[in-house]
Amino acid sequence: MRRNPLAYLPRIAREYGDLVHLRFGKQDIYLVNDPEAIRDILVTNNRQFKKGKGLEGAKKLLGEGLLTSEGSFHLRQRRLAQPAFHRERVAGYVDVMVDCAERTSARWKVGDEVDMAHEMSRLTLTIVGKTLFGAEVEEEAEEIGEAIASAFVLFNHMWFPYADLIERLPFGPGRRFRNSRARLDQTIYRMIAGHRAGGTDRGDLLSMLIMARDEEDQGAMMSDEQIRDEAITIFLAGHETTALALTWTWYLLAQHPEVETRLRAELTGVLNGRRPTMSDWPSLPYTEMVLAESMRCYPPVWILGRRALTDYPIGKYTIARGSILLMSQYVTGHDERWYPEPDRFDPDRWTPEGRASRPKFSYFPFGGGTRVCIGETFAWIEAGLVLATLMQTWRPGLVADQTVVPRPSITLRPRDGIRMVLERVS
Repeated sequence: MRRNPLAYLPRIAREYGDLVHLRFGKQDIYLVNDPEAIRDILVTNNRQFKKGKGLEGAKKLLGEGLLTSEGSFHLRQRRLAQPAFHRERVAGYVDVMVDCAERTSARWKVGDEVDMAHEMSRLTLTIVGKTLFGAEVEEEAEEIGEAIASAFVLFNHMWFPYADLIERLPFGPGRRFRNSRARLDQTIYRMIAGHRAGGTDRGDLLSMLIMARDEEDQGAMMSDEQIRDEAITIFLAGHETTALALTWTWYLLAQHPEVETRLRAELTGVLNGRRPTMSDWPSLPYTEMVLAESMRCYPPVWILGRRALTDYPIGKYTIARGSILLMSQYVTGHDERWYPEPDRFDPDRWTPEGRASRPKFSYFPFGGGTRVCIGETFAWIEAGLVLATLMQTWRPGLVADQTVVPRPSITLRPRDGIRMVLERVS
């Protein structure tokens, strides 16, 4: 499990079925791979669960943000942040998304070798900084990216019994984690201070969080620490997952020229070289299908965990209170019952007919229920329009002498990046 969960979990699902019992020390863990059971856990009966061990540990970095908070506090915080992600508000972010993509395109040079994971991380970090926090962070992107990568290292140790000890050690991963957290806090608190000093609503998420009043708590406003927790959660989640979706999409397109040709034909037919706009997104169905298939093959968030608050029935079994239930987007996305030849990259799985033929929770890249990703619409539109902008000019090709290995941590990153050579579209 620790050495290669992407091989181990699908194998035990095939061998033992849709509910597999594991033990980690004294902890009972169940892998759930039945879409109906996953729906019931995430949606129908979500109040019978809380977050699993991994995201409990993530509080060390994210505090009580939307990803890690629970119960009524989570619902209140989500309600305060939700307006920033309404479709009408997202439409106002599109010009910034495309501007940032065009700046990346202008910086790229023919024949250069780049790490596409790094490039997409830098781009989406800049977009999130500008759209949601009204801040220019492109110059800091390198340093912030390194801090995020170092912080994520600790998540690989969350399942070990001595995880808390590792974090407290004055050297090694624990020290790197604390330094990374401090570097990220420096950026977040600077943005909060700048907004407070301005005293005006800039129309971004950070302004909304600063000015928000909780009517259920006598109109109380959030402290800087509360705002920090929400801001760093959205800052990280809002760029990391989209960057990975784009990175894996470039990787897959470079290996499937027939898909690239068809995608480019759609972009030419709809855009013909001009900037994409919000109104173009509904006219780019194949672009959406390519992204959907990429996130099936390499889901940026590859596993979710929930802890049962009560004894919980699944089929003929009863799961004991306190057990951890794992639901893996990677495992369900590679289940041959729903996706024949699951290792094959095939965007045509995502026609309306193809979607309708499968259970809804055979695919859940953004989670589900009350904890479904608040930025799902933002992410789809950002990824689609960034891809449309860059693909009209560039055709990155894979460097031959490399082995690309997905590394499952809190997200599914390429272990050593993905090296690509930039080629201009003729």
